[in-house]
Amino acid sequence: MTPPPASAPVTLLEGRGLDTFYGQSHVLRSVSICVATGETIGLMGRNGMGKTTLIRTLMGLVRPRRGQVLLDGEDVTRLATFAIARRGIAYVPEGRGIFASLSVAENLAIAEREGASGGRTAWTIARVFELFPRLAERRTNRGNQLSGGEQQMLAIGRALLTNPRLLILDEATEGLAPIIREEIWKTIGVIRSTGIATLIVDKTVAAVTSIADRVVILVKGEVVFEDTPAVLLANPDLMHRHLGV
Repeated sequence: MTPPPASAPVTLLEGRGLDTFYGQSHVLRSVSICVATGETIGLMGRNGMGKTTLIRTLMGLVRPRRGQVLLDGEDVTRLATFAIARRGIAYVPEGRGIFASLSVAENLAIAEREGASGGRTAWTIARVFELFPRLAERRTNRGNQLSGGEQQMLAIGRALLTNPRLLILDEATEGLAPIIREEIWKTIGVIRSTGIATLIVDKTVAAVTSIADRVVILVKGEVVFEDTPAVLLANPDLMHRHLGV
Protein backbone atom coordinates (compact mmCIF):
# COMPACT_ATOMS: atom_id res chain seq x y z
CA MET A 1 0.00 0.00 0.00
CA THR A 2 1.37 3.39 -0.99
CA PRO A 3 1.89 5.65 2.05
CA PRO A 4 0.10 9.01 2.00
CA PRO A 5 2.22 11.95 0.86
CA ALA A 6 3.92 13.89 3.61
CA SER A 7 2.14 17.11 4.49
CA ALA A 8 3.86 20.31 3.40
CA PRO A 9 5.60 22.26 6.16
CA VAL A 10 3.52 25.07 7.62
CA THR A 11 5.13 28.50 7.31
CA LEU A 12 5.42 30.16 10.70
CA LEU A 13 7.29 33.42 10.06
CA GLU A 14 7.91 35.00 6.68
CA GLY A 15 9.50 38.15 5.33
CA ARG A 16 8.46 39.14 1.79
CA GLY A 17 10.41 41.59 -0.35
CA LEU A 18 11.81 43.51 2.61
CA ASP A 19 13.54 46.83 1.93
CA THR A 20 14.90 48.32 5.13
CA PHE A 21 16.77 51.60 5.49
CA TYR A 22 18.75 53.36 8.20
CA GLY A 23 18.27 56.95 7.16
CA GLN A 24 19.40 57.08 3.54
CA SER A 25 21.37 53.82 3.82
CA HIS A 26 19.59 51.00 1.99
CA VAL A 27 20.46 47.94 4.11
CA LEU A 28 18.02 45.19 3.03
CA ARG A 29 17.19 44.89 -0.65
CA SER A 30 14.06 42.89 -1.50
CA VAL A 31 14.91 40.20 1.04
CA SER A 32 12.52 37.26 1.35
CA ILE A 33 12.90 34.56 3.99
CA CYS A 34 10.60 32.06 5.67
CA VAL A 35 10.79 29.71 8.63
CA ALA A 36 8.45 26.73 8.84
CA THR A 37 7.13 25.23 12.05
CA GLY A 38 9.88 23.16 13.67
CA GLU A 39 12.47 24.18 11.06
CA THR A 40 16.04 25.32 11.79
CA ILE A 41 17.45 28.04 9.54
CA GLY A 42 21.09 29.16 9.56
CA LEU A 43 21.44 32.84 8.56
CA MET A 44 25.00 33.53 7.49
CA GLY A 45 27.17 36.20 5.93
CA ARG A 46 30.14 38.39 6.72
CA ASN A 47 29.88 41.30 9.15
CA GLY A 48 27.80 44.23 7.95
CA MET A 49 25.78 42.27 5.40
CA GLY A 50 22.37 42.89 6.98
CA LYS A 51 21.78 39.82 9.16
CA THR A 52 20.95 41.69 12.36
CA THR A 53 18.90 44.24 10.42
CA LEU A 54 16.86 41.40 8.93
CA ILE A 55 16.18 39.95 12.37
CA ARG A 56 15.29 43.37 13.78
CA THR A 57 12.92 43.90 10.85
CA LEU A 58 11.22 40.55 11.43
CA MET A 59 10.83 41.42 15.13
CA GLY A 60 9.34 44.86 14.47
CA LEU A 61 12.31 46.71 15.97
CA VAL A 62 12.96 48.33 12.58
CA ARG A 63 10.20 49.12 10.08
CA PRO A 64 10.76 48.15 6.44
CA ARG A 65 10.10 50.83 3.85
CA ARG A 66 8.70 48.16 1.55
CA GLY A 67 7.65 44.54 2.00
CA GLN A 68 5.76 42.54 4.59
CA VAL A 69 6.37 40.42 7.66
CA LEU A 70 3.81 37.65 8.10
CA LEU A 71 3.23 35.47 11.14
CA ASP A 72 0.90 32.51 10.63
CA GLY A 73 0.00 34.15 7.33
CA GLU A 74 -1.14 37.38 8.99
CA ASP A 75 0.54 40.71 8.19
CA VAL A 76 2.34 41.86 11.37
CA THR A 77 4.63 44.39 9.69
CA ARG A 78 3.30 47.28 11.79
CA LEU A 79 2.80 45.38 15.03
CA ALA A 80 4.82 46.39 18.09
CA THR A 81 7.70 44.09 19.01
CA PHE A 82 6.03 42.96 22.24
CA ALA A 83 2.93 41.92 20.28
CA ILE A 84 5.05 39.81 17.91
CA ALA A 85 6.85 38.25 20.86
CA ARG A 86 3.56 37.39 22.55
CA ARG A 87 2.58 35.41 19.46
CA GLY A 88 5.38 32.97 20.12
CA ILE A 89 8.60 34.54 18.82
CA ALA A 90 11.56 34.76 21.23
CA TYR A 91 14.66 36.79 20.40
CA VAL A 92 18.14 36.50 21.93
CA PRO A 93 19.99 39.61 20.70
CA GLU A 94 23.71 39.81 20.09
CA GLY A 95 24.22 41.82 23.28
CA ARG A 96 22.12 39.29 25.27
CA GLY A 97 20.20 41.97 27.19
CA ILE A 98 20.72 40.48 30.64
CA PHE A 99 19.60 42.60 33.62
CA ALA A 100 22.95 43.18 35.32
CA SER A 101 21.58 43.99 38.79
CA LEU A 102 19.18 41.03 38.96
CA SER A 103 20.14 37.52 39.99
CA VAL A 104 19.99 34.57 37.60
CA ALA A 105 16.77 33.40 39.25
CA GLU A 106 15.23 36.88 39.01
CA ASN A 107 16.21 37.25 35.34
CA LEU A 108 14.40 33.99 34.66
CA ALA A 109 11.39 34.71 36.84
CA ILE A 110 10.47 37.94 35.05
CA ALA A 111 10.41 36.11 31.71
CA GLU A 112 8.39 33.06 32.73
CA ARG A 113 4.95 32.92 31.19
CA GLU A 114 2.60 30.60 29.41
CA GLY A 115 3.01 30.79 25.67
CA ALA A 116 2.20 29.18 22.37
CA SER A 117 4.86 26.56 23.24
CA GLY A 118 6.36 25.27 20.02
CA GLY A 119 7.98 22.52 22.09
CA ARG A 120 6.32 19.35 23.27
CA THR A 121 6.60 20.25 26.95
CA ALA A 122 6.19 23.65 28.57
CA TRP A 123 9.39 25.34 29.70
CA THR A 124 9.74 26.14 33.39
CA ILE A 125 12.59 27.52 35.47
CA ALA A 126 13.26 24.01 36.77
CA ARG A 127 13.53 22.72 33.22
CA VAL A 128 15.92 25.55 32.28
CA PHE A 129 18.11 24.64 35.26
CA GLU A 130 18.14 21.04 34.03
CA LEU A 131 19.25 22.25 30.61
CA PHE A 132 21.88 24.57 32.11
CA PRO A 133 23.15 23.12 35.42
CA ARG A 134 25.72 25.93 35.51
CA LEU A 135 22.87 28.45 35.90
CA ALA A 136 21.39 26.42 38.75
CA GLU A 137 24.73 26.64 40.54
CA ARG A 138 24.79 30.42 40.05
CA ARG A 139 21.12 31.15 40.62
CA THR A 140 21.89 33.82 43.25
CA ASN A 141 24.63 35.52 41.21
CA ARG A 142 23.81 38.84 39.56
CA GLY A 143 23.86 39.15 35.80
CA ASN A 144 27.08 41.18 35.86
CA GLN A 145 28.81 38.44 37.83
CA LEU A 146 28.42 35.89 35.03
CA SER A 147 30.87 35.00 32.30
CA GLY A 148 29.96 35.65 28.67
CA GLY A 149 29.02 32.01 28.20
CA GLU A 150 26.86 31.99 31.32
CA GLN A 151 25.12 35.16 30.16
CA GLN A 152 24.34 33.50 26.84
CA MET A 153 22.92 30.48 28.65
CA LEU A 154 20.79 32.83 30.77
CA ALA A 155 19.60 34.72 27.69
CA ILE A 156 18.59 31.47 25.99
CA GLY A 157 16.93 30.16 29.14
CA ARG A 158 15.00 33.39 29.57
CA ALA A 159 13.80 33.20 25.96
CA LEU A 160 12.68 29.60 26.40
CA LEU A 161 10.58 30.58 29.42
CA THR A 162 8.27 32.52 27.11
CA ASN A 163 7.46 29.09 25.63
CA PRO A 164 8.08 30.20 22.04
CA ARG A 165 7.29 28.53 18.75
CA LEU A 166 10.34 30.18 17.18
CA LEU A 167 13.64 31.05 18.85
CA ILE A 168 15.85 33.62 17.10
CA LEU A 169 19.53 33.67 18.11
CA ASP A 170 21.73 36.51 16.87
CA GLU A 171 25.45 35.62 16.99
CA ALA A 172 24.76 32.50 19.01
CA THR A 173 28.40 31.78 19.96
CA GLU A 174 30.25 35.02 19.11
CA GLY A 175 33.18 35.68 21.43
CA LEU A 176 32.71 32.55 23.54
CA ALA A 177 35.42 30.09 24.52
CA PRO A 178 35.50 26.91 22.38
CA ILE A 179 34.23 24.66 25.18
CA ILE A 180 31.29 27.01 25.82
CA ARG A 181 30.55 27.21 22.10
CA GLU A 182 30.31 23.45 22.00
CA GLU A 183 27.92 23.47 24.96
CA ILE A 184 25.72 26.12 23.32
CA TRP A 185 25.52 24.11 20.08
CA LYS A 186 24.54 21.00 22.02
CA THR A 187 21.85 23.05 23.72
CA ILE A 188 20.53 24.30 20.39
CA GLY A 189 20.32 20.69 19.27
CA VAL A 190 18.25 19.84 22.35
CA ILE A 191 15.94 22.79 21.69
CA ARG A 192 15.57 21.75 18.06
CA SER A 193 14.62 18.22 19.14
CA THR A 194 11.70 19.60 21.18
CA GLY A 195 10.04 20.93 18.03
CA ILE A 196 10.82 24.64 18.48
CA ALA A 197 11.76 26.35 15.22
CA THR A 198 15.07 28.22 15.28
CA LEU A 199 16.65 31.00 13.24
CA ILE A 200 20.35 31.13 14.04
CA VAL A 201 22.92 33.76 13.08
CA ASP A 202 26.46 32.44 13.47
CA LYS A 203 29.71 32.40 11.52
CA THR A 204 30.72 28.83 12.43
CA VAL A 205 30.03 27.03 9.16
CA ALA A 206 30.63 23.51 10.49
CA ALA A 207 28.27 23.98 13.43
CA VAL A 208 25.53 25.74 11.47
CA THR A 209 25.54 23.21 8.63
CA SER A 210 25.46 20.30 11.10
CA ILE A 211 22.19 21.46 12.64
CA ALA A 212 20.30 23.57 10.06
CA ASP A 213 17.64 22.33 7.66
CA ARG A 214 18.38 25.25 5.34
CA VAL A 215 21.07 27.92 5.08
CA VAL A 216 20.48 31.50 3.91
CA ILE A 217 23.43 33.75 3.03
CA LEU A 218 23.18 37.53 2.88
CA VAL A 219 25.61 39.70 0.92
CA LYS A 220 25.17 43.48 1.02
CA GLY A 221 21.56 43.12 2.06
CA GLU A 222 20.57 40.59 -0.59
CA VAL A 223 19.97 36.84 -0.43
CA VAL A 224 22.64 35.19 -2.58
CA PHE A 225 22.12 31.59 -1.43
CA GLU A 226 19.26 29.60 0.05
CA ASP A 227 19.42 25.82 0.10
CA THR A 228 20.33 22.82 2.22
CA PRO A 229 23.64 22.53 4.07
CA ALA A 230 24.63 19.70 1.74
CA VAL A 231 24.36 21.97 -1.30
CA LEU A 232 26.39 24.68 0.44
CA LEU A 233 29.14 22.29 1.51
CA ALA A 234 29.36 20.97 -2.05
CA ASN A 235 30.22 24.50 -3.23
CA PRO A 236 33.54 25.49 -1.60
CA ASP A 237 34.02 28.36 -4.06
CA LEU A 238 30.70 29.86 -2.96
CA MET A 239 31.62 29.48 0.70
CA HIS A 240 34.98 31.14 0.12
CA ARG A 241 33.46 33.99 -1.87
CA HIS A 242 30.64 34.81 0.54
CA LEU A 243 31.78 33.47 3.91
CA GLY A 244 35.57 33.63 3.64
CA VAL A 245 35.88 29.91 4.36
